[in-house]
Amino acid sequence: MARDFWIGSCGLLRKAGASGMKRLLITGAAGAVGTALLSRLAQKDNYAVIATDIREPVNLPPNARFIKMDVTSSDPHDVIMSECPDTVVHLASIVTPGPDTTRDLEYQVDVEGTRKVLDASISAGVQRLVVTSSGAAYGYHADNPALLREKDAIRGNREFAYSWHKRLVEEMLADSRKTAPELEQVVLRVGTVLGNHIENQITSLFQKPRLLGLKGSESPFVFIWDKDLAEILLRASTNGPAGIFNVSGDGALTVSQIAEAMGKTVRWLPPKLVKMALAVARPVGLSRYGPEQVRFLQFRPVLDNTALKVKFGYHPKHSSAEAFELWWEHAK
Repeated sequence: MARDFWIGSCGLLRKAGASGMKRLLITGAAGAVGTALLSRLAQKDNYAVIATDIREPVNLPPNARFIKMDVTSSDPHDVIMSECPDTVVHLASIVTPGPDTTRDLEYQVDVEGTRKVLDASISAGVQRLVVTSSGAAYGYHADNPALLREKDAIRGNREFAYSWHKRLVEEMLADSRKTAPELEQVVLRVGTVLGNHIENQITSLFQKPRLLGLKGSESPFVFIWDKDLAEILLRASTNGPAGIFNVSGDGALTVSQIAEAMGKTVRWLPPKLVKMALAVARPVGLSRYGPEQVRFLQFRPVLDNTALKVKFGYHPKHSSAEAFELWWEHAK
């Protein structure tokens, strides 16, 4: 009964403001991807944007206003129910954990935060939910296909918090597509995002004097330029089709190719040796990573972006190699 009341109230609010103006709410709007999306939305006069995060985004465009929202609290319910957006773009996630971040906090943000946003979106009668998942949701497995497609199983590894949490989020969203089909979903399985001001766990690997390579594995990487991702998110939240889509530039770069592009060398080590070293280093605080990290380097998921180009209708302007070149030009 309460849900019907809120959906009715939101419907009246949307009708009262109906003049071609759409209401779009973004979570995690202060992050690098959120900032890129806000910049793109500044050119959309027919969108009233509600930018939410725990801190205010810089350079908020004229058609956007900020509301503080912590996805680990009751805020998603309160904000989404009061703002009644037509579309929610859910970006809030911990991609690169800080030194004081715990796995429980990451779970609360990534999984429970998504659950709260999803539940509030259903209760408020939101028409479309756009969620940034990750290629990491496929998991790091020796038997992964050479190119992963959207029909392939989501097998995120429990030992990698981000990968495991994205798997749990996708399972949650799949259940919701059955129980609440009225809420359209666009799920974007994103590769490594690069941009002029983006730093993450992957870019930190490239900043070393020598790159680390594991013998027997070239560990291909796929990249997407942040402005390409902003265009994809814009299309996903406006006139693009619902569905699940891998998001990456064309092609992939191996460790050797990355090293060559940077003018660096690769230190090739046996996987067993690296496992042994990490098993010793982490307990004494010499490394934040344990032996499980070897799988992260050995069996990286390589995304097939055919559906993004053919079904979704967006061709990334920059290939993986071009995105990397742009990032390196700014970072070096």
